[in-house]
Amino acid sequence: VRLVESGGGLVQSGGSLRLSCAASGLPFNTYTMNWYRQTPGAPGKERELVASIGTGGYTTNYADSVKGRFTISRDNAKNMVYLQMNSLTPEDTAVYYCNADQLTDVGGRIWYWGQGTQVTVSS
Repeated sequence: VRLVESGGGLVQSGGSLRLSCAASGLPFNTYTMNWYRQTPGAPGKERELVASIGTGGYTTNYADSVKGRFTISRDNAKNMVYLQMNSLTPEDTAVYYCNADQLTDVGGRIWYWGQGTQVTVSS
């Protein structure tokens, strides 16, 4: 299984970025897809769930801090998930991770992670 993020970079405050995640080696349309972020150098700060999208692409959820600014989407035909980020602020600076999440029939959970992509927002 591979999840490969792309699209990160340096942007000025108020700008936009679009992150992409290419998935392979898994039945993509059976996984909830998530974007998490983590601020390096912030000890004790856990990885934050930013946005989720259900298997069919119809159900989405967002962290309060990004509602109205970020949009998650997926293309099951291409095994891709996206995160459109608008009105970025320095507080959005973090490493963003793509995550595939599936509950198993026996109550377990399968998670896969990408390597992360750095997003830096300058003030």
